Amino acid sequence: MSTGSESRWLRLRIYIGESDKYKGKPLYMHILNLLKLKGLKGATVYRGIAGYGSHSLIHTVNLLRLSEDLPIVIETIDEEDKINEVLPDIRELVEEGLITVDPVRIVYYGHRKSTKSTNK
Repeated sequence: MSTGSESRWLRLRIYIGESDKYKGKPLYMHILNLLKLKGLKGATVYRGIAGYGSHSLIHTVNLLRLSEDLPIVIETIDEEDKINEVLPDIRELVEEGLITVDPVRIVYYGHRKSTKSTNK
């Protein structure tokens, strides 16, 4: 895979809450599946241990409560055209949160030769 100057790479970050849903299921899983369906090279979902957003309400892990609305960040890096293609879909899904895009310089991109997946 070439990572030379012929293509521009971008990082897409989507900040949402853990309790955000889409059709009754976690929004972050729907977004992850959408990114995969659209052919982006990969994505990672991070679950924060604490944070606050525009409402200034701090969300944190509390042992006395089983469920908290912790911060979730979905991150993907791909070529500019792939990110721009998926942005309208992401924007439509995220009702409350933050979406950012910033340029990245790819130093190395490698992966295992096997394409077997345990998650279908």
